[in-house]
Amino acid sequence: MDVLNIPVAPDLPGRWRAWLAPERQPLFLTPQEAAGLDLPTVPRADLRLSPEERDTLTLWAVAPEADRVAWLDRAGWAALDERRQRTLLRLQVRYGRGNVPLGRHYADLLPELPPGRFLWSSEHLTPGVLARLLSAGQAECRRNAVPGAVWNAAREVLPGVRALAGTFSGGPGNCFGAVMGAAGVAGAADEWTQRDPFEAFLAARTRPAPSRSGSRDACPGTVLVWRTSDGLAQHTAVTLGGGWAFQKASQSWTTPRVVLPVEELKRRNRTPGWRLERHTLSR
Repeated sequence: MDVLNIPVAPDLPGRWRAWLAPERQPLFLTPQEAAGLDLPTVPRADLRLSPEERDTLTLWAVAPEADRVAWLDRAGWAALDERRQRTLLRLQVRYGRGNVPLGRHYADLLPELPPGRFLWSSEHLTPGVLARLLSAGQAECRRNAVPGAVWNAAREVLPGVRALAGTFSGGPGNCFGAVMGAAGVAGAADEWTQRDPFEAFLAARTRPAPSRSGSRDACPGTVLVWRTSDGLAQHTAVTLGGGWAFQKASQSWTTPRVVLPVEELKRRNRTPGWRLERHTLSR
């Protein structure tokens, strides 16, 4: 199985199915909505989820007013009448919960699905469906187009990048950890790395480069950091040299670690309110 020009490790599809179609999952709503739907709930403040579950549900985007959680297993969901199912699905979309797909996006692969919103079942998640789901909005990895000379030149400052490029993390991981792992920081690529360790890495392993010096992007080891106006790092990538760069596009397990042309990578990360700064990596 390949996704975005990346061979998928044999154990990953099973993990993906478990995260997308769990036996039991939370649905977010207000106390009034829970009462109207006659559903028992628990406080959202008591919710405990794994990093993979948080990413699947885009928990950071769920509106704060949806402060109750109804836990439903597959049998409980199937026991609801169609009206309550539709209402719950509509509320999840309204409040920003992820993993509430549209059937029409998969009509050619799964014609039995309704055209509107639904919840995944494991049997839906065929290799073709998984490939489409994980490819949505993502750029194909161009790892195989990078000349050997570029990889060799990058090895001195990015000893871990070639092994990471063109892989899915299989669990927790984000852009900060991916760049640190590429630079040889053991274990970083498969951790959800916070800003403080990343900033410490920048302070210890890089020196500032002119922020507007695009010429640095042609060299291996230019760490690109996008910050908001308050100085918080929002995203990072690193150049390989020869016009190529490496990144993990987001914290979610759905985004792989990819190689793209530098200019395409910068264009994809251009965001209003963000500014790009550069740091030069050293051993």
